[in-house]
Amino acid sequence: MDRTRTTEGVPVPPWRKPRRQPQPKRQLSQDLIVETGLRILDAEGFDALSMRRVAQELDTGPASLYAHVANKDELLELIYDRVLGEIDLPELDPSRWKEQLRAYCVEVHRVLGRHTDVARVALANIPTGANSLRAGEFVFALLLGAGMQPVEASLAMDRLSLYLVGDAYEDSLHWARMRAAGVDSPEEYFERFVSQITSYYRALPADSFPYLHRYIDELTASDNEDRFSYGLELMLDGIEARMPKS
Repeated sequence: MDRTRTTEGVPVPPWRKPRRQPQPKRQLSQDLIVETGLRILDAEGFDALSMRRVAQELDTGPASLYAHVANKDELLELIYDRVLGEIDLPELDPSRWKEQLRAYCVEVHRVLGRHTDVARVALANIPTGANSLRAGEFVFALLLGAGMQPVEASLAMDRLSLYLVGDAYEDSLHWARMRAAGVDSPEEYFERFVSQITSYYRALPADSFPYLHRYIDELTASDNEDRFSYGLELMLDGIEARMPKS
């Protein structure tokens, strides 16, 4: 078909660009809404996400979304569960519980690190989605299979989950500050951040704060991954100490 002619056969003037054919819309569904919400969350942050923003991205009205998602709270829960679906779980082996629990935590840390702002959804909520339940069942079964009593295993799972989510939430706050400051490079942002802290601590009166003043280099030496790994080992060692003695 000659793109320079109309259906009536009249040529299009050379100064007028041919009109683009509109792309067909994907049929609106819960999956599409969740996918779009996650994309906005990753690109623009937690505060930018709204039903109206999702509708705008999908070129529809907000009212059309409510046939598939009840409200923003449900959308956030669905997005969080979608993210947890990215977690790879090994075949359960309680005889290697510490190794498997460490690997699980590192995997959760990796997944939440790819979607930093989603950690804000998990705080003060009890996940009930299929992927959330899958992850919870794995950890609980691993601890029970290793010999922990149910109440103790429940508490250990709860505190470990809070550690993982809290670490990711702190990262999300830094990413929000980066966006607000217009800084694109995490390295540049954290270099500035640590430099400010270091300068402030060095200015503290040494007679009032001798240890903070003296050991500022040690206090700021470890990066985020080192700190996460150290905290994780503290948690795992604490759980191990409460395991029944064989």
